[in-house]
Amino acid sequence: MHILFVADPLESFKIYKDSTFAMMRSAQARGHRITVCEPQHIRWISGEKVSARVRDIVLTGDESRWFDEAAGRRAELAEFDAIIMRKDPPFDSEYFYATHLLGQAEREGAKVFNKPASLRDHPEKLAVMEFAEYAPVTLVTRSAQDIRDFHAQHQDIILKPLDGMGGMGIFRVGPDGMNLGSIIETLNLDGAQSVMVQKYLPEISKGDKRVLIIGGKPVPFCLARIPQGNEVRGNLAAGGKGVAQPLEPEDRAIAEHIGAELAPRGLLLIGLDIIGHRITEINVTSPTCFQEIEQQAGFPVGDMFIEALEKAVADAV
Repeated sequence: MHILFVADPLESFKIYKDSTFAMMRSAQARGHRITVCEPQHIRWISGEKVSARVRDIVLTGDESRWFDEAAGRRAELAEFDAIIMRKDPPFDSEYFYATHLLGQAEREGAKVFNKPASLRDHPEKLAVMEFAEYAPVTLVTRSAQDIRDFHAQHQDIILKPLDGMGGMGIFRVGPDGMNLGSIIETLNLDGAQSVMVQKYLPEISKGDKRVLIIGGKPVPFCLARIPQGNEVRGNLAAGGKGVAQPLEPEDRAIAEHIGAELAPRGLLLIGLDIIGHRITEINVTSPTCFQEIEQQAGFPVGDMFIEALEKAVADAV
């Protein structure tokens, strides 16, 4: 196959931990060709097919110079056997527009993973509400009073913006209500911005587990991201410690159920965030933790992903 990765600049990759790099490495090892572009390089001109300025690359295996590339060229997106959308969040207006351009490329014959319409239809925090039986008690609102009432009922809560990533903007408010008003003002902007509020889960001390689902099937190991010091956030970007561990039966059952529901919607790769046995987010834009699991548990997540991609492309023919 010839695979196009739509991603952040290659020069920004930290290849020792980047999951997109792990996908590329497995793809090349299985004999597939790799091409890359960034979302801003995609264009659609009246009367033409969606195209992009792309870079054909070959991985070198050398950490200091990890890829070689040919001269840049313009290519129609429908020319590729598969397109993998790996642009990191946030899901802002430009990301939204990119999904529309990729959707047009689909109409022209391209096969895009994850499916652009499904990226729009499954915002990563709101998506948990479809599976409320597995989630902590959750409120999504623009009302400051709703938030205050939720705190009065549940006492210990987590507040976060709907468009945050990497643990940004997450606050905990305990029974004393310390700083609740200020936090509401910061996140809610006087009713202008929606806020997600969840009952605090003390099991976070054992880790916020990233459970990967590929082609509807759970990866048999997860990465428990354990908060350090006085931090309430386990996100690796917020200083959490990642520890790979076998998937517990309860988490496997949750992942199998959600995978069976979401994979047929065009979501080839899903990353659940699970605290205790409660899902707090369903990540579909650019789920990570491939390399941490591969390095610690020895399970080839990248290979599992490329095998699932090969099957998805073959099934779509």
